[in-house]
Amino acid sequence: MAVFFHEEDLPQGVLADGPVAVDTETMGLQTLRDRLCLLQISDGNGDEHLVRFGPGSDFAAPNLKQILADPARTKLYHFARFDLAAIEYYMGVMAEPVFCTKIASRLIRTYTDRHGLKELVRELLGQDISKQQQSSDWGGPELSDAQRDYAASDVRFLHRLKEELEVRLEREGRTAMAQACFDFLPHRARLDIAGWPETDIFSHA
Repeated sequence: MAVFFHEEDLPQGVLADGPVAVDTETMGLQTLRDRLCLLQISDGNGDEHLVRFGPGSDFAAPNLKQILADPARTKLYHFARFDLAAIEYYMGVMAEPVFCTKIASRLIRTYTDRHGLKELVRELLGQDISKQQQSSDWGGPELSDAQRDYAASDVRFLHRLKEELEVRLEREGRTAMAQACFDFLPHRARLDIAGWPETDIFSHA
């Protein structure tokens, strides 16, 4: 297992075919204000690739965009709504189709309100991950080893989590419901970008 670091784009041919785990790091939680700094991606075979975008980047990244836009590749996320919006806004790509481990967790782990990646990995996979670097400066000129390891860990477990969550969704008869939620996520991300991040447009009020 290794973590590979790249500037501005992913090299060709470093990922196997099939689903890819994707995550992003930004300067904050306001997509239109806080630029995309890092995109993490993994094919689930043991390596993670980190692609850094510098200040003033044009986010051209043709190799990465080709993978993100590929309709034959499912993209695995934890809280896909945020990552989809960041990728769409900065890179101009809607990185679908989607499987979101956070939504899957909320649909089947109704016995808890703890749906963070750390809790999911601990319960379903029996491993611990550190979230110490979650709030740190991702736009600096250098990323520390701790930041790189944290970023890599956000995609390291998503393939295995998907397998475990799919079993539970099927067991509880909620696979179709989950898929409908996943299919809606690109639209939810676009609503966030367009100015409806907190408004429930489906409510009566």
